[in-house]
Amino acid sequence: MKGYLGIDVGSVSTNLVVLDEHDEVITSLYLRTMGQPIKVVQEGLRQIAETLGSAVEIAGAGTTGSARYLTSVMVGADAVKNEITAHAIAASRFVPEARTIIEIGGQDSKIIILRNGVVVDFAMNTVCAAGTGSFLDQQAARLNIPIERFGELAIRSQHPVRIAGRCAVFAESDMIHKQQLGHSLEDIVAGLCDALVRNYLNNVGKGKDILPPVVFQGGVAANVGIKHAFEKALGVEITVPTYYNVMGAVGAALIAKEAVSRTQQTHFKGFAVTEVKYQARSFECKGCANCCEVIQFYQDDRVIARWGDRCGKWEAMVI
Repeated sequence: MKGYLGIDVGSVSTNLVVLDEHDEVITSLYLRTMGQPIKVVQEGLRQIAETLGSAVEIAGAGTTGSARYLTSVMVGADAVKNEITAHAIAASRFVPEARTIIEIGGQDSKIIILRNGVVVDFAMNTVCAAGTGSFLDQQAARLNIPIERFGELAIRSQHPVRIAGRCAVFAESDMIHKQQLGHSLEDIVAGLCDALVRNYLNNVGKGKDILPPVVFQGGVAANVGIKHAFEKALGVEITVPTYYNVMGAVGAALIAKEAVSRTQQTHFKGFAVTEVKYQARSFECKGCANCCEVIQFYQDDRVIARWGDRCGKWEAMVI
């Protein structure tokens, strides 16, 4: 059987997916990046290889996420795309009529506006962590609630409190104030969900034409409290796809499949890359006043890629 590998490497999570020839997910993996993308990608590939065995031959590989170029060089990707494109393609695969995609991950969030399957607008958060999963993680820990129970508590609320959500610091201090006034845990948690959604819509979603069907993906989509808060705020039903937390990787795999359908060959280096020694080093180019920091990426002791120079002088010298 042929399989198509997608890898999404972000600052918080690294996701790997293998699709079959009918775009169905054979296996998926969600790992913490922990600031070590090379090590975590290799560990992810080891686990994927063990799961697949010899039954699946990787016929194409694609990468996305903030470390997409690094990962593409490591694995020999056939396609490299940004997160907006990868998420849009994945959402369109599972919800073909989707017109709005809400994506909230660990440290960033984005909105993608689709019309007739084409991305016509998008935005990402740039100013505050109050609209991301890490904010919810921190508040759940502060309240001593497992993050998995956060949403369940929120939907039990009868009278959610209003919590200032424009800033993570203000939200936390306001939540403490509401606790001191004696509000129930359910009402405070529901208030936090409402605050996160308000923050998202007032910042990331500001000025966007949010039309149904609305697809909600990213790790935070697991939180039924946030989903419920979005449905209240927007007045529409929200769809959470089955593989909501690995949709970037699904999109990368779909893009890779399309790429190899044109070339009829893959550049995937195979699972043996898990045993290769990779490392990155940098130097400052003195060639002009820009003094660019040039990153050199090594496979064993050989430079296989360079990034960071504005003029392309060093990239052109990649072996």
